[in-house]
Amino acid sequence: MTTATLSTITPETRIGDLVAARPGLARLFEELRIDYCCGGKQSLAAASESRGFSVSTVITMLEAASAALSAVPVDVDAAGMTLTDLADHIERTHHAYLKDELPRLVEMADRVAYKHGSRDPRLREIATTVGELAQEMFGHMEKEERILFPLVRQIDAGRIGGFAASIADPIRQMEAEHDDAGRATERLHRLTDGFIPDAEACNTHRALLHGLARFEADLHRHVHKENNVMFPRALAAASGV
Repeated sequence: MTTATLSTITPETRIGDLVAARPGLARLFEELRIDYCCGGKQSLAAASESRGFSVSTVITMLEAASAALSAVPVDVDAAGMTLTDLADHIERTHHAYLKDELPRLVEMADRVAYKHGSRDPRLREIATTVGELAQEMFGHMEKEERILFPLVRQIDAGRIGGFAASIADPIRQMEAEHDDAGRATERLHRLTDGFIPDAEACNTHRALLHGLARFEADLHRHVHKENNVMFPRALAAASGV
């Protein structure tokens, strides 16, 4: 058996080989309800037909998804934004990504631990950590969206000035929670050997590791924009500095 390369996707290519070569394609197969794990030995043509899709259409979608995954992420100039624009950006990008991605990561982590936890006990600890981290992140985002970011927008509009204490405590709490998320992500990094699959990892496991690596990268950009850009500027504006 030869593992598929993304430059040679044909109707005969096995879908399991595609996800093994590029785990990020798992998301597309999940959206199409094509089983790339237990059904990974199917050809792309057979799998597409079973779901009522044209194989040529699925190949086009796979090529587009592959190109998107290969693109270097372009981030914004957070320092050049107003506080309001920055809060809006964080909600639209990082919070939206987390709300979409975290349930998927929890589901995959639980499935991998259930199926393969007897082979590697770390998988159960990974599932527990992912579940706890997701719960904490959802609570964290709710506090930012309901309490902190509205304060930031009021400061930006000039409606709060000289009252740094009103925002200092929420900021300290958010920074502490950022530290907690960073420690949990570092634990996942250690438990997964740097998000690197071993030879026995199934395709769901590989997709989980790819997703966790993306989560870690996004978290770093997300926290940077808040800790190093938004929070210091909001505190200075609230203090009238």
